[in-house]
Amino acid sequence: MFTPAELLEINTLLTPGRKIVIITHYNPDGDAVGSSLGLKHYLHAKGIEAEVVVPNDFPKFLKWMPDAKKNIVAEYKRKIAFDLINEAEVIFCLDFNSPSRIGILGDWLVNARAKKILIDHHQQPEQFDFVYSDTIIPATCQMIYHFIEAMNDEHLVNKDIAECLYTGIMTDTGGFRFRSTSADTHRIIANLIEKGADPSVITSNTWDTNTVSRLHLLALILGRIEVVNDGKVAVLYLTRNELKEYGFQKGDTEGFVNYGLSIVGVRMAAFFMEDLYEDFIKISFRSKDDVDVNQFSRKYFSGGGHINAAGGKSNEPLLDTIETFKKRLEGENL
Repeated sequence: MFTPAELLEINTLLTPGRKIVIITHYNPDGDAVGSSLGLKHYLHAKGIEAEVVVPNDFPKFLKWMPDAKKNIVAEYKRKIAFDLINEAEVIFCLDFNSPSRIGILGDWLVNARAKKILIDHHQQPEQFDFVYSDTIIPATCQMIYHFIEAMNDEHLVNKDIAECLYTGIMTDTGGFRFRSTSADTHRIIANLIEKGADPSVITSNTWDTNTVSRLHLLALILGRIEVVNDGKVAVLYLTRNELKEYGFQKGDTEGFVNYGLSIVGVRMAAFFMEDLYEDFIKISFRSKDDVDVNQFSRKYFSGGGHINAAGGKSNEPLLDTIETFKKRLEGENL
């Protein structure tokens, strides 16, 4: 958490009338959108207005959250996003550890004159004016709740805040089943439920949103899932043509990698997908126990994230990337 002196200084920055912007990472997920909106609604409860700016669009299954459709999407509203960041006096940076993680917003953030406040749970954060970094906490949404507590404002948590923070914690913990989920996480979830978050509604709005095209894609990868490395590693993939054939929409492959990890004996799963528009391969890694996919991805695939959940990319063709991945496994102790 921020030091008492930092909290006091941050509190002096959070006054009505200041130009405050909240930004998060490229390809925003549930934790990114939930933490951004949760913080926005918290500031609103204090009488302070803020704008949320995201680098690119986010999945439809997250747009039910209060004010989600008011987010400024920089890929669609570039000038508005630039002006907001350029003129901001305070910028909250949520759920990313480096300007390189926020797409076109990166250079704008670096050059902005605003005070920059980082709240994030990824490893190896870069320097900001204020840094609250904790890699043990499973979701940035939980960190936002701790921040609200530290500001002595827990009484301001309302239904809008609760729904957004619950969503981010739920999605980033895999439905509260990842090992980073703590007793403290469940305590906060209980508090959010008391403040108006309805687990059944949130779960339905977020996860019960399958389309026929998404289920076709899921059936496709499950039909050819491969288990390698003596049954310890699962490999899944989708090609660009397959994405086009089944009408892929942003968010359709969310959680696919976890099916590989659900196989008995598997300790690591990797999902490879050709980007729909550019010539690179997007990779999602998941693991169990002490298998560190963060370090694996950083070492071999220009990525990173958490010990048990990370992402990476490759500029090799899809099948070559998968073969390279298999070779890299030979030197790893799984």
